[in-house]
Amino acid sequence: MTMRSLQIASLALAIFVAPAASQNQYGNPEKRPPRATSATISEADLMSRLYVFADDSMEGRNAPLASNAKGTAYIVRELTRLKIAPAGPLGSYYQTLPYVQRTLSPRTNLTVNGVPLTLGTDFTVTSRGATKIVDSAVVIFAGVSSNANQMILPEWATNRFVIVVPAPPPPAEAAGAARGGGAGGGRVAGGGGAPSPVNAATRYAGAAAIATVVPDVNNPPATGGFGGRGRGGGGGGGRGGAAGPTNVLNDLSATRVAAQYYISPAAAAKLLGRPVEGAGPGTMGGAVSATIFYDDVDIPYASNVLAIIPGSDPVLKNEYVVVSAHNDHVGVSGPNAQGVSTAADHDSLRAARLALLRMQMQGGELVANAPGTTVTVNMDSLRRIRPARRDSIRNGADDDGSGSMGVLEIAEAIAAMPVKPKRTTIFAWWTAEEDGLVGSRWFTDNPTVPLNQVVANINMDMIGRGRAEDVPGGGPDYLGYLGANRLASVLDDRVQTINKQQRNPLRLDNRFDWPITWPGYNNIYGRSDHANFSRYNIPIVFFFTGLHADYHQITDEPQYIDYPHYSRIVNFVKDLTVDVANLPTRPKVDRSGAIPPRPIKQ
Repeated sequence: MTMRSLQIASLALAIFVAPAASQNQYGNPEKRPPRATSATISEADLMSRLYVFADDSMEGRNAPLASNAKGTAYIVRELTRLKIAPAGPLGSYYQTLPYVQRTLSPRTNLTVNGVPLTLGTDFTVTSRGATKIVDSAVVIFAGVSSNANQMILPEWATNRFVIVVPAPPPPAEAAGAARGGGAGGGRVAGGGGAPSPVNAATRYAGAAAIATVVPDVNNPPATGGFGGRGRGGGGGGGRGGAAGPTNVLNDLSATRVAAQYYISPAAAAKLLGRPVEGAGPGTMGGAVSATIFYDDVDIPYASNVLAIIPGSDPVLKNEYVVVSAHNDHVGVSGPNAQGVSTAADHDSLRAARLALLRMQMQGGELVANAPGTTVTVNMDSLRRIRPARRDSIRNGADDDGSGSMGVLEIAEAIAAMPVKPKRTTIFAWWTAEEDGLVGSRWFTDNPTVPLNQVVANINMDMIGRGRAEDVPGGGPDYLGYLGANRLASVLDDRVQTINKQQRNPLRLDNRFDWPITWPGYNNIYGRSDHANFSRYNIPIVFFFTGLHADYHQITDEPQYIDYPHYSRIVNFVKDLTVDVANLPTRPKVDRSGAIPPRPIKQ
């Protein structure tokens, strides 16, 4: 393993010294009181909204926690003030998702050859969704999950009760975790380390159940098993055990999957008829039957927000253009498994992550850092200006406060138009995007308007940055987009045409429709909410400005947004929305949805 270390003595001063006492190097204050907005999409309006929506008081808008409801309440207050009509069920702005706080019930049982095992001692259940029925499923030992070549084939697991021994934890140095420094500096580790262990849940999806052997089923190690607890309920296992409460979507239509268990070594021996240490991959055991019961308490906090401006054409008003963003983010960095706060020094973490990104941005493309790469930043110059700022709130100003407030500004602008667009416009703020595009999936599976009358989805996620320091090829004119040429080529034509009509056209970058060198940018087509429209063959276009150094960090705050750039993007998306809503015919689906044949040059 090689290691590179970048010592930066003056980087902190260059990054953080403000041109004025109340502003940073971008001309933005750390905090800003709200001001009245107007029908004109402006830097001031976007700034006013975003400083509210991504304020510390919103606690990171984590769905399905109460912090998400704080963000959606702000959107609804603004829609009400602007007199934009609701588009949710029963005349509400809210389409509330059926999240529940789910606890494993003590009625849960598991037997091997008719002999019961003890819940909480021999086993516990880590899965919290719809699971397959386990009825006389034969036990099979799959092996150690560190090497797929030494594990059983996936087809051997079909309809069986699969036992897996987890891979050993990677060396601490290779974990690649960001470490926020104290007053003296910040350090961020790059990628590298041992190969990722086999994901047993994916490899053995056809199994009736998958059980991971751990020393203590109530306090499994961090690497033991699946970690399928969901962000709302903490990490897999940890204090309180794997049977603790978890926030999950109670989707009765969900596909049943393999049940997932933690089991003790003693339980594994009972299931296999021998100690697991003496078993080889493919060793067979007894017959297992199991029933999983849950105790649920409703959680009313996670909601899509839906608003509508009816179209002006008597016929086309029955068709819809959906313009959207997601309203949630990733919340607060809580204590780790040992109960220690994970709050970090804001400035040192940001300086280190910016330096690491600079090392990756080479030759107009992102490249992976060598295994073990670290960045060390000397913060002495900054400490002479101000003390360390401990921070734990991941505000989500860009992700996706920028898109959410952009949609709100577009709604305000269209509501003020004396003649509305011909088609009806739906304004949507999806919840739980960070949990796997849950809110947009719920809407498209449970639409509040006829889905076959939705002609396009224009989606925005992270549109507030895009500087040269944020993404290769970035700058004040930069805008990434994708998907417009995958289903309806006319949608891509409209993107190009409307951009050229702007007073200062943006420099459109559609390379993300194709595989690129940096894997973090691949398959973005499937990684934001537009994906749930494209699976219904609805044309989409997605806009964003790159995965910058503050992505999912405590440093994604309103003070770092590029407001002049952001304002130009939102004005462009508003013009595109109006244009698509006024097309004489709906965008025709003339492509398969696959990757387009070649990049489109401007």
